[in-house]
Amino acid sequence: MSPTANSVAIRPEDLRDTLAELLGDQVQSVTVALDEVTITVAASNYLAVMLTLRDAPPASFEQLIDLCGVDYSTYGDGRWEGARFAVVSHLLSVSLNQRVRVRVFCPDDDFPVVDSVSMIWSSANWYEREAFDLFGIVFEGHEDLRRILTDYGFIGHPFRKDFPLSGHVEMRYDAERQRVVYEPVSIEPREITPRVIREDNYGGLH
Repeated sequence: MSPTANSVAIRPEDLRDTLAELLGDQVQSVTVALDEVTITVAASNYLAVMLTLRDAPPASFEQLIDLCGVDYSTYGDGRWEGARFAVVSHLLSVSLNQRVRVRVFCPDDDFPVVDSVSMIWSSANWYEREAFDLFGIVFEGHEDLRRILTDYGFIGHPFRKDFPLSGHVEMRYDAERQRVVYEPVSIEPREITPRVIREDNYGGLH
């Protein structure tokens, strides 16, 4: 452990106050829930805030340990009224023994775009490709934004809430053509209702 490393984690409330003072009106909110600090920032300030969180001594978040996309379209049983897509990052300061979550909403639901932070933390590279692949979120400035989990010919973004469970196309090997082919999905969607057992003493229960 380095001589400057802090072996005792800072209180979440103290971290919230420190970050709120550091970032000022660049952020929309700095909150604490379940002993975790969450910063919500507008897309226009996202890159500047992330640079400050890495470089400013009171923050010193040297590592990005996770980044993912979120689709809020069905959040709260459809009562959500904000922007549909968000990017959520988790940052770690090894030297100060503190963590923070950063959430940024994409301004345009039809074409969700936010800045890439892969030039700040290299670990963001594959995480952003994953969020692009699964949610269709575009990361402006990413050097190699390609699908990473689905196939090159895949249609759509499978973690979007409106993506059909059976997908848009199905893939199979065609022996005559001697290659993999894509065809429209042949599975018909259906509602699956679980059977409710109402028998007395079922399973020996009284």
